[in-house]
Amino acid sequence: MYWNALESLEDWTAALKASHDGPVVVFKHSTRCSISRMALKLTQQRWELPADVKPFLLDLLNYREVSDAIAMNLEAEHQSPQLILIRNGKAVQHASHSNIDPVDLLPYL
Repeated sequence: MYWNALESLEDWTAALKASHDGPVVVFKHSTRCSISRMALKLTQQRWELPADVKPFLLDLLNYREVSDAIAMNLEAEHQSPQLILIRNGKAVQHASHSNIDPVDLLPYL
């Protein structure tokens, strides 16, 4: 699977705007956390979401201001790791830590 990188506030604004055209998934990843690495690997292995879902990956250690903007814009408490499904500029489902499984997002698409 191909992840779109979230590396700036401009990237986040574009992702949020894209959620008005179709579903967007953001994976907030900590490169120093073994739980985050396992959750990312599981997400990539179990990615069965339709092709119109746009996946974005955020390295939150390097781009913390983007993570803060996501939490503020979506009114979603910051977690790491975290998987968030966004439609029409709003978080419709999110999971963190061992609860992350992209298959669980299917009913919300």
